[in-house]
Amino acid sequence: MLKYSFCNGWLLRSRQWITVTLLLVGAGTCHPLFGQSGSKTRTLFFEDTSVLNATITTDLGKLLRQKKSGYQFPGIFATVSPDGSRINDTIQLDIRGHFRKDYCYLPPVSVNFRYKKSAVLYKLGSLKLVSQCKTASVTFEQYLIKEFLVYKIYNLLTDLSFRVRLVKLNFVDDGGKKKDISEYAFLLEDLKDLAKRNNCAELKSAQLSQESTDRRQMTMVAIFEYMIGNLDWGVPVNHNTRLILAKDDSSARPFVIPYDFDYSGFVSTDYALPPENLDVQNVQERLYRGFARPLTEINGVLAEFRAKKDTIYSLINHFPQLTNKSKKDLTGYLDDFYKTISDPQRVENVFIKNARGE
Repeated sequence: MLKYSFCNGWLLRSRQWITVTLLLVGAGTCHPLFGQSGSKTRTLFFEDTSVLNATITTDLGKLLRQKKSGYQFPGIFATVSPDGSRINDTIQLDIRGHFRKDYCYLPPVSVNFRYKKSAVLYKLGSLKLVSQCKTASVTFEQYLIKEFLVYKIYNLLTDLSFRVRLVKLNFVDDGGKKKDISEYAFLLEDLKDLAKRNNCAELKSAQLSQESTDRRQMTMVAIFEYMIGNLDWGVPVNHNTRLILAKDDSSARPFVIPYDFDYSGFVSTDYALPPENLDVQNVQERLYRGFARPLTEINGVLAEFRAKKDTIYSLINHFPQLTNKSKKDLTGYLDDFYKTISDPQRVENVFIKNARGE
């Protein structure tokens, strides 16, 4: 496990600034992390599996009122290492998203470490922060942890996936008017970094059908979305999917990268509804949305899911932030998937006979 330690600065507080204090879990002395290249810095950051304990001090009232995408909050991002050394960076928080900013208590934000070139954390770039939708709720805390685990499970199946870093956040109102908020959140890897570590480049503004993308990887994505019971995605409209393209193969087709899984049956949030145009009663009901493939192709991809079954179950059962009930619910939900892919007749029915035809 990598250890992080930052060796500079002190915490500044002001009503006009957002002050973020991060305690990085682990031990060690000053780590030359930020002497690395930018991509190397970000890779190391997401390879660390420790939880980041964080406090955000700001005018919470203003943050809660300003839920319009594009609104920006300058602030100070301060980290505290286990040896007590601190760092202050001027950063910017950018409000983003659509549904969550209207429904959830806290708006979704991106943390932009590139607000000033002098920032020690400058090389982390701008990272999306996924926070709990509702605060002071064990239920919504478990939703957040479950979605985090969806990313971690997909990491086990393919490197063509977003990496994530779990954070324990403590929000404090700098005026003392709002009650402190303590919750889990996670930071999401930037698409450009995902592409770079796979020797690819981001493919912007492309609208392609599933059948115009890399065939095997598209099958992997479609089966994974079926596994977690997610119907909230669409390749042609870039809905909760992104595209990257290999740099060194001019004949290669783009790879599909899925994200945003809170509408899945695996997470099963109380606000998630299935698409109206599909004959599905609730989000826990699975429906395969991939195109038909020959049985040999389907079984080739399913073999990867079978090979990772024990690792996936172990990840769930040994994840300390999950309640015992959540562990039981998640493994029970996956049991049905694994029963399906262990039955040749069900495999043929789900992934071939009832696959998409157009």
